[in-house]
Amino acid sequence: MKKKVLLETEYAPFYGKYIELAPDLSIVDALQMSFENFIYFFENLSEDQGLYRYAPNKWTIKELLLHCIDTERIMSCRALRFSRNDKTELAGFEQDGYVMESNANQRTLKNLVEEYKSVRKSTISLFAGFDSEVLMRSGLASGNIMSVRALGYVISGHELHHLEICKTRYLLD
Repeated sequence: MKKKVLLETEYAPFYGKYIELAPDLSIVDALQMSFENFIYFFENLSEDQGLYRYAPNKWTIKELLLHCIDTERIMSCRALRFSRNDKTELAGFEQDGYVMESNANQRTLKNLVEEYKSVRKSTISLFAGFDSEVLMRSGLASGNIMSVRALGYVISGHELHHLEICKTRYLLD
């Protein structure tokens, strides 16, 4: 069970906040732990809570959940490509545009949670197959170098970041 120890040269400074939030465990264990916290929270919300937004022009809880799913898919795809030594520079993505086009609010919260579970199971399987050499491989995404292992911790920390936002800005009761 390796703990996270990353070099600052493995990721863009912007991602440091997510890496810091990721549990200090192996990548697979960090992904599993953040998964359990995330699922516990979202499985206990009502449909009405899923449509809540804490301010005008802010995402609903459903939109936030689908944003986490989309981000995980993109980061996992990057990890896969870098793990296979794909040297193609990868473009970034505009999160607000993705959310606007997601139709998250027309879906049930249960359906979104099931999609999240499927995506996370796939992500854990992907990272479980990487050895220490593969985890150190890197590539260029959004103009920044990212290692495979940094991407794993970003996925975990990113969702914990949004879980904290849910707890502090959405559900204050």
